[in-house]
Amino acid sequence: MAKYTNEELLEAFGEMTLVELSEFVKAFEEKFDVEAAAPVAAVAAVAAPGAAAEEEEKTEFDVVLTAVGDKKIQVIKAVKAITNAGLAEAKAMVDGAPKAILEKAKKEDAEKAKAQLEEAGATVELK
Repeated sequence: MAKYTNEELLEAFGEMTLVELSEFVKAFEEKFDVEAAAPVAAVAAVAAPGAAAEEEEKTEFDVVLTAVGDKKIQVIKAVKAITNAGLAEAKAMVDGAPKAILEKAKKEDAEKAKAQLEEAGATVELK
């Protein structure tokens, strides 16, 4: 069995999208019958220094879907249109709310995505 160093694992996780990382965490939890609450917090803490620099400039925004609302199908369609994702991936993002739909988007793009999602019935935050 291959053995990976912590650095190799962190590098591999760093290359994953949030959706891929979320799917990995779910698969890990299912396989080993554990909850990843503490490790997720640790990963967020590692990512925090970069996030602090972005907050100072505020040229890039994350569009976070916080609640789906009554019109789940319309929200899935909006997520699919915004992200150019497939139907299954868009549904997974909506089912995983709260979830970042767009990351490091320009202000105009983030506001446009927020308006589209809110028009579909979702609750959205820009971070």
